Amino acid sequence: MRKLNYFRSFFLAATLAITSLGFTSCDDNNDGPSGAYSEDGVFIVNEGNFGTPNGSISYYNSNSNEVQNGIFSTVNENRPLGDVAQNMVVHGDRAFIVVNNSNKIEVVNAATFKSEGVVEGLSAPRYFVALNNDKGYVTEWLPANADWSYNKGRVSVIDLKSYSVVKTIEVDVQPEQLLIANGKLYVTNQGSDKVTVINTANDAVESSITVTYGPNSLALDRNNTLWVLSSGNKDWNLPQSEHTAGALSKINVSNNTVSSTIIFPNVTASAGKLVTNGSKDKLYFIYNGGVHQQDISATTLNETPLIDRSFYGLGVDPDNGNIYGGDENNWSGDGTVYVYNSNGTQITTFKVGVGPNGFVFN
Repeated sequence: MRKLNYFRSFFLAATLAITSLGFTSCDDNNDGPSGAYSEDGVFIVNEGNFGTPNGSISYYNSNSNEVQNGIFSTVNENRPLGDVAQNMVVHGDRAFIVVNNSNKIEVVNAATFKSEGVVEGLSAPRYFVALNNDKGYVTEWLPANADWSYNKGRVSVIDLKSYSVVKTIEVDVQPEQLLIANGKLYVTNQGSDKVTVINTANDAVESSITVTYGPNSLALDRNNTLWVLSSGNKDWNLPQSEHTAGALSKINVSNNTVSSTIIFPNVTASAGKLVTNGSKDKLYFIYNGGVHQQDISATTLNETPLIDRSFYGLGVDPDNGNIYGGDENNWSGDGTVYVYNSNGTQITTFKVGVGPNGFVFN
């Protein structure tokens, strides 16, 4: 986000220029009813300005090239979505929109965007994932201390029928993205060097995996291998000589061990926004001012960017491989989305809301 709750992770804002890491997803269980937003298209999560309830969702029809902005407010009697739209996930016939600085998750019908409920009383929620139609998980940051150090964060277990928190699970510092594999919930903690592993059968922490400092995003490839992207330690309170490089860690989810690590060469450059293509044989992420593409079989970093510019949000259409980048335009107004083909050639651009940080593909 432009300015994070409690000034959190300010060092990432300058070095990464994509602070919110607004990873969004549409899971495999997304066959919902027909409606205005059930056609092939892309939802864009627009963060909005911190402290202002102008977070929004845009919808881009990739067949007609029509863009509809502010669809949540349009459908729901002009009610604002909230302050800092962080993340959106579609599961079944519902979409779950995490609104960070409003401390809530808005739940809407995925096809019509009509409100169906809200999960309230959260603490700076970041990212959401659904286990099934009845249970979901959301990462949360807790308030900073007086010296701006951070306590350990938590994962809240959400009852998706009553839209209430039924349990909280302590994890490590600044939990970010999370995903489910082999019945386990994997949680990145960007204020540490740990990925927390939670058993979804009893919602208890089972173990933690040590990776390069600053894990912020993660993805499963076609071999059910877990990839974790770390920014490295870029704490402004430390001299630059003590900063550490980012990395890609490859994790075997059958035994939760790191099988290999690709260390990035530029210590001062952060990395974020890890996503995969539809066939899950290529990784995409933002690093050192560019969008990089990495084959899952590679053992070293492909240092030549596919797209020679950075973005605030990143996504790859699983159907055609088109790459979507969100530009916040220095927060001077509406954001811009740039669309490229799989070879990195620009196809089109269009205007969206303030601070486009992520994409959900129908």
